[in-house]
Amino acid sequence: MKRLIFTTLLVSGLAGVIAPGASAQQDSTKRNRKDLDYGIVKITRDDKDSVNKDPKKGRFVGGITFTRVDLGFSRLIDNGSFNLSPANDFLDYKGGKTSTFSFDILQLGYRFNSNFKVYVAGGFDWTLIRLRKDITIAKNSSEFVYTDQSPVHFSKNRFSSSYVHIPLNFEFRTSENKNGKRFYLVLGPEVSFLLNGKIKQISEERGKEKQYDSYHFQSVRYGGTIRFGYGGLGLFTKYYFNDMFTTSQQAGLKNMSFGVTFGLN
Repeated sequence: MKRLIFTTLLVSGLAGVIAPGASAQQDSTKRNRKDLDYGIVKITRDDKDSVNKDPKKGRFVGGITFTRVDLGFSRLIDNGSFNLSPANDFLDYKGGKTSTFSFDILQLGYRFNSNFKVYVAGGFDWTLIRLRKDITIAKNSSEFVYTDQSPVHFSKNRFSSSYVHIPLNFEFRTSENKNGKRFYLVLGPEVSFLLNGKIKQISEERGKEKQYDSYHFQSVRYGGTIRFGYGGLGLFTKYYFNDMFTTSQQAGLKNMSFGVTFGLN
């Protein structure tokens, strides 16, 4: 996971370095930046309006992309409170090490004009909860139960979920300024489908252990996202409307996240 995050940030950083030069070139009267079309695969360059197209005229846009890389923190909300109830106290977590990570790899939509676009995207989303207690959540159980592992102490006890997400985004952006950049507001609902749940534990007694199961995470999750930024950097927040888990004991336990986003195209 750490390697994946490092690679993602490295690619995002390189894109940010390359983007200013491309922006300056495209905003000149001689700009000729175009989409890259390889037949089945089309890499879109929708962040700038090509001189070959009328920016006031609507058009379909989309293809393979790598953008909206979200990196931030996750928080559990227990029936409207950030404090966990006694029924969920076993999920007590370290806030500074409970995180979220996601990105989009596909998008397809319609740009109505230079300032407004609607599109559907597809990508992946991880929620990584760093548990405080030395417990192990049971696999293949009809209820959400756990066992206390004392006297074993875990230096890392991470409880995580991974989803495929499909957001429907409404993008509003200003006109380019003299630096070739814009302000962006991107918001909309999304639906996610569970890939798996995972427990990763590290202790002196047992070394590194990993376990996979659904762990009663919602198989289908729905929520909403809002992003605001300038150029290729911004802030985001996400809130999921349905419960985080399917078990009745965890009714009303929801998830939200917030942080920085790289790429708003």
